[in-house]
Amino acid sequence: MRCRPSYTDNGYTLPMIGHDDLRAATDAELVVAGAHAGYEGFAHDSRMVVPGDCFVAVRGLHGDGHDYLGDAIERGAGAVLVERGRLSLLETSGTSGADGLLAHAARAGVAVLAVADTREALKRYAAYILRQWGPLVIAVTGATGKTTTKEAIADLLAARAPTFRSWRNYNDLLGLPLSLGRLEPAHRYAVIELGADHPGEIAELCAIAQPSIGVVTNVGPAHLQYFASVEAYAEELARLPAALPPDGVAVLNSDDAAVRAMAAGTSARALSFAPQRDGEAAATAGVDMPVRCELLPMSEDERPAPRLRCHDGTGGAGQTVTFPHLHGAHWAYAVLAALTVGHALGIDVEEGLRALADLRPLPGRLNWLEGVDGLALLDDSHNATPASAAAGLVALGAIGTARGRPRIAALGDMLRLGPVEEREHRRLGRLAAMHADYLVTKGLRAEAVADAAVRAGMPSERVAVTHTAEDAARAVRDFAALASTPALVYLKGAEETRMEQVTGLLLAQPERAERVLDRQTQAWRRVVVMRPDRPTWLEIDLSAIGRNTRLIQRLVGPDVRVLVSLKADAYGHGALRVARTVLHNGASWLGVATVSEAESLRAAGIDAPVLVFGYTAPWQAREAVRLDVRATVYGMEIARALAYAARDLGRVARVHVKVDTGMARLGLRAEDVEGIVAFVEALHSLPGLEVEGIFTHFATADSADQGYARRQLDRFLAVLAALERRGLRPPLAHAANSAAMLTLPEARFDMVRPGVAVYGLAPSDEVRLPEGFSPALAFKTQVAQVKWIPAGEGISYGATYVTERPTHVAVLPVGYADGFRRAPANWGEVLVRGRRAPLVGRVCMDQCMIDVTHIPGVRQGDEVVLIGRQGDDELTAEAVAGRLGTIAYEVVAELLARVPRVS
Repeated sequence: MRCRPSYTDNGYTLPMIGHDDLRAATDAELVVAGAHAGYEGFAHDSRMVVPGDCFVAVRGLHGDGHDYLGDAIERGAGAVLVERGRLSLLETSGTSGADGLLAHAARAGVAVLAVADTREALKRYAAYILRQWGPLVIAVTGATGKTTTKEAIADLLAARAPTFRSWRNYNDLLGLPLSLGRLEPAHRYAVIELGADHPGEIAELCAIAQPSIGVVTNVGPAHLQYFASVEAYAEELARLPAALPPDGVAVLNSDDAAVRAMAAGTSARALSFAPQRDGEAAATAGVDMPVRCELLPMSEDERPAPRLRCHDGTGGAGQTVTFPHLHGAHWAYAVLAALTVGHALGIDVEEGLRALADLRPLPGRLNWLEGVDGLALLDDSHNATPASAAAGLVALGAIGTARGRPRIAALGDMLRLGPVEEREHRRLGRLAAMHADYLVTKGLRAEAVADAAVRAGMPSERVAVTHTAEDAARAVRDFAALASTPALVYLKGAEETRMEQVTGLLLAQPERAERVLDRQTQAWRRVVVMRPDRPTWLEIDLSAIGRNTRLIQRLVGPDVRVLVSLKADAYGHGALRVARTVLHNGASWLGVATVSEAESLRAAGIDAPVLVFGYTAPWQAREAVRLDVRATVYGMEIARALAYAARDLGRVARVHVKVDTGMARLGLRAEDVEGIVAFVEALHSLPGLEVEGIFTHFATADSADQGYARRQLDRFLAVLAALERRGLRPPLAHAANSAAMLTLPEARFDMVRPGVAVYGLAPSDEVRLPEGFSPALAFKTQVAQVKWIPAGEGISYGATYVTERPTHVAVLPVGYADGFRRAPANWGEVLVRGRRAPLVGRVCMDQCMIDVTHIPGVRQGDEVVLIGRQGDDELTAEAVAGRLGTIAYEVVAELLARVPRVS
């Protein structure tokens, strides 16, 4: 992302990276001379380059900036910083001609600077420029509140002298050096944020920045997938005060025992901060607390704000200040930290409070926004840790209670919590039950929040579990509509859950989204944030599934129910998330193949009606009744077993009678109309059994020739007419699968049972989906290795493929154990760098090989598309099915569970 501030500090000019400084700091080789003496800032995302930037080609885990040099040059970069090892490729790979990017850069007057490692070069530049210009460095770290505290300190200091602040939360070994591209000689202070997602990072950042003042906000569960425990994370954060010089200052939150203890590990002077509550003195643990602030009741404005009475520790009456743009008592810590830093630098409390009077949160950090229907939105969607989410819920409870507003919490997943993930989500659910009147969750992990809230006493009808932004926003509005006064909505979730999208859907003025919401740049709008468990994965677009379901509901009309088939893990799309999504978008029933498939839905708290299409053995009857699922019946043995189970459990067993009209699968033959009538009569005689439905299934509804399907329909209509005459027609008659729903409107009856259409797949080449439907699944992997194989060499088992020429082969970590078919036919080809590459040799259990000789630049880590779009080309599930000699249903349903699903 672009390191460009949205503000101007005291009117001084925008920063400039001197060309000579950059070369001196990084020992860069000037490969192509440019036309600029300096650069406006660093950018490492070509989409965010503005004219005059220095674009840094960074190699990451999921991409390589060298692939986007042409785009950066086209957007007006003044220079590009590249790695020497990539120069040979740059000489021959051009975007608009065969002469290569170096010649393209020369024509555009863009300097090309080469270093051994661009990441290391950035770190060297950061250290160099801090030493060169010598601002006093104040560093802030902690589990939560780092960015907020950094901004407060910078606001306070900027009122006295030019002050640099690191950009947003650019706080790691890449982000901090990128941000320091904006440092100027005029800056007297540099306020930076230090983050840590792995051991040793804080120490390395301190070695670059060499701070004189270090602030630690708190310790809590964060990044625990890389730290063994909260204690280990505390040890990492303690490296900041430990790195301070003897004449430095450590500013420590004395309300946090782990932070207080850091005073013993620093040679610097230690100062503490913490608000005083309800007249009780803040704990200092023997550490000097030069600024004292009492937390007062919130203001009584329409937007209640925190109020503090502060003094410099001399015991005077102090000064009472309201912070009109802040919401929640936890802001007191940021204010106090800033005042304490100010004290260390000779700024008294009165001056500091004047500087902080207009303190405002950055987007996504508990911003008060105007929502639709009079909603007030507390947008805290930037990220989530247990501590920050808890503080936000407390603020929701306090503000909502003070203003008499219904309180709605919209909470997404929290990530990177390691072994405490389940525990912390459940703890958040219990807090939500205390501080919110309604709860909407988004994401798989957040389902534990919903479950814990209900267990803690929140009525289940006040809880909505969702998996898309659209469904979450709709649930918020539905809950808000139940209240007589406009609701207060708190929105929070990890970065990957993109809760700002939910906020955006609730804004009264959506056109203001770019100004008031986080992650609104062009780059963020295009990116899909995900972290699959392995380099072969499925991307599931739940929003597409929701849209497809709504289209189906509109197609069949309001009087026809929609049952969505979830067989085979929702045709490989993930049954649980699909179930919740379709139920929020017009479906009211679910269908499964087996009782065990139904059991997983019930275990997740899904209580919608579920029909088991397949055979339920008599010994499964008790479980079917216990789960309150509808069983398919076509014989008295299972019917009696269900009735006995209903009697024993004190429940009702609801059944649907299956009629075989021409499929020759399960069911009573439709020719025997009187036999079917007699069977239904016998079912009515069984106590505890309710005949709720009757159905059939079409064999050829997906064919252009509808003759056989219409014969089946006529047979089913005859059965229904006979039952009607005897007063035995069940309330629900249903027959239409996806194809019949589209081709035989008269077969829709009381309910339709779409399957593949929900997932955006056409029933057949002869029955296509209407306009508006879209596929919901993409199947992807990455290149594991690329190598040259000489002519005459065999590839894979059996050496069935022998190279006829030197061949550039890419190895992919996907095989038939993932559902990537081996025989009798295989996939044939895949997409790499937007071009088709053929499979060569047999597909192995876990790997396969492709020929990329004709595709320049393929390397390890490149994305490979097996189903889906890449560039201007697309491999559809239907096309793959044609290659394999099967149907798209089978292609997606065979994608095995070991392939992670991300959405």
